[in-house]
Amino acid sequence: MREGSPSKSRRKRPPKPLDEVRLRDLALAYVARFATSAGKLEQYLKRKLRERGWEGESAPDVRALVARYVELGYVDDTAYARTKAGDLLRRGYGPRRVAQALGQAGIDEEVRGRVEASELEAREAALHMARKRRFGPFALDPVDRALREKQLAAMIRAGHGFDIARAVLDAASEKAAEDWVREAHDDV
Repeated sequence: MREGSPSKSRRKRPPKPLDEVRLRDLALAYVARFATSAGKLEQYLKRKLRERGWEGESAPDVRALVARYVELGYVDDTAYARTKAGDLLRRGYGPRRVAQALGQAGIDEEVRGRVEASELEAREAALHMARKRRFGPFALDPVDRALREKQLAAMIRAGHGFDIARAVLDAASEKAAEDWVREAHDDV
């Protein structure tokens, strides 16, 4: 590059510190763009305050701002939890991993309990993971004991219970695994 090029001579100015209006605008832009929980919104705003600083007259009341957006319906923890749980289950994660992700998003125990996966959803998620990763009856080649143990460990790390993971991996065929899921559907 040439010495006098604009990219070298221009320095990026640091963003202005936040005040009441900028903090509110930042929060509104965030909830407009992303589905979020109250806990995640609060974490985001606190991070922005650390990064940019505060020039307001009194200390920022982040909790009050988040509570106001919850009251207005811009943030709904139950809807967020239901959506996030459904997404993770459809991707093949187990109930334990779903609960962990919701806890990290600041969803309280009561809401997590309301969106907890049913037996059918847990089985469908395990089947989806086994199919996607070619575990158990979906493997292309015969599975030896060491590989089966690795597959079992992977399913447990993904949040599936030991019994469910073992049931999927021990299925005699793809059809047997699908029938095992259908059994839970018939029980509903």
